[in-house]
Amino acid sequence: MKIRLSLLVLLFLGLSPATPSMAADNSSDRLALVIGNATYPDNEAPLKEPLNDARDVADELKRDGFDVEIGENLTSAAMRRAFDKLYARTRPGSVVLVFFSGFGVQSARQSYILPVDAQIWTEADVRRDGFSLETILGEINSRGAGVKIALLDASRRNPFERRFRSFSAGLAPVIAPSGSLVMYSAALSSVISDSGTDHSLFVGELLKEIRVPDLTAEETLNRTRVGVTRASRGEQVPWISSSLAADFTFAAGPAKTAARPEAKATTPIAPPPLVQPKDTAQEITPAKQPPEPLKQIVTSNQPTTSPPAKDDTKLLAALADDPTIKTLNSKLAANPKDGNALYRRGQVYASKGAYALAIKDFDETLKLNPKDVEALNNRCWTRTVIGDLTAASKDCNEALRLRPDFVDALDSRGLLHLKSGQAKSAIKDFDTALKINPRLTSSLYGRGLAKQHDGKSTEGDVDIANAKAMDPNIVKEFAGYGIR
Repeated sequence: MKIRLSLLVLLFLGLSPATPSMAADNSSDRLALVIGNATYPDNEAPLKEPLNDARDVADELKRDGFDVEIGENLTSAAMRRAFDKLYARTRPGSVVLVFFSGFGVQSARQSYILPVDAQIWTEADVRRDGFSLETILGEINSRGAGVKIALLDASRRNPFERRFRSFSAGLAPVIAPSGSLVMYSAALSSVISDSGTDHSLFVGELLKEIRVPDLTAEETLNRTRVGVTRASRGEQVPWISSSLAADFTFAAGPAKTAARPEAKATTPIAPPPLVQPKDTAQEITPAKQPPEPLKQIVTSNQPTTSPPAKDDTKLLAALADDPTIKTLNSKLAANPKDGNALYRRGQVYASKGAYALAIKDFDETLKLNPKDVEALNNRCWTRTVIGDLTAASKDCNEALRLRPDFVDALDSRGLLHLKSGQAKSAIKDFDTALKINPRLTSSLYGRGLAKQHDGKSTEGDVDIANAKAMDPNIVKEFAGYGIR
């Protein structure tokens, strides 16, 4: 539903095969290599995002029928073995996807992804130790792959370029073979800083869109680009290049994938982020009537609790060294009315559990723009988590008045209804959200709980079982909201 925080665990170097997917019958025709490189000795500290993001992407691709190999903290030799294995498995007509999160560098107008043991002191070293994206796509194409997809979350400031150029140059345009779809997490020749959380904005939006059924791959990535651009308020604009000649879809529609009551657990889906990045960019036909507003808050017959209040003074001190907070604090010191920085800092505070500080920043954001639906939604969710339900209802209702099919706000208001004991209203909001995105795990689990509270135990059990199969951590997340 919003950001779920996980510990960054540094794993052994090497490539480990992913578990088999529940797949479609043609899973052997869908191949994916997913790499997360976080521990670069030349960097001051391990990157927070790549390992978690790689695992999340791998889980989602397995669910969508890909035969996935995942590698973490790969050396040059391990990366070469991984790509050689991918090339050997590629057959004519295959769909082949490569995802990489880590450091990337451009040299001689080509983009290179870097192993963790890269020794780079000059630009020539990039071409020696890096792996050229054009070469990778060319090798896959030479083996007859019909669809070639490369997703690079590698437009990061890195420690290498400072040694041979005075600025970080980001990634370069790719000359890809026909039938290719390439996406970078940021614009050409631009770099971004990590978000300060355990998952990247780019991957959060990408997974959100991949889960929407029956979109073509181009539609999925275009919606991801819009979502990232809006969530970052234009500070991060992903780049896409496509030469696909045929439609390809990541996720099949509900009629093809709907789980039955007796269905067994499937491969877990990566958890959505805790404070949702700003806009899902859903291309949805507007509803004829806006969802009904929450008229009053009633006391639940099934008691819920709110997370214990945290000492924001201690949290503020603990967050003082967070690189994202430092950057945002500097922006706000220069311009206290920077709405983008206020909103972003509110998101980071909420992701760290500093709810009162988050609400303050959302308050200030909304003073600058009272119609900021994303800030309204995030404040609604944060107020719901801490139990300020009456104020939360006003925020969610206003967000949905301004944007009736805003799936994030429907999900937040469903949580609000559930926490306030209004099971039928919760079911209605979760139903509406799931019509827009049938694989929204938080709405599926929330609907299951609401059905149980409404006396529909069997139906509720099905929703809960399917949600847990998609994300085993969902029970713990809702318990953290005081809802069981």
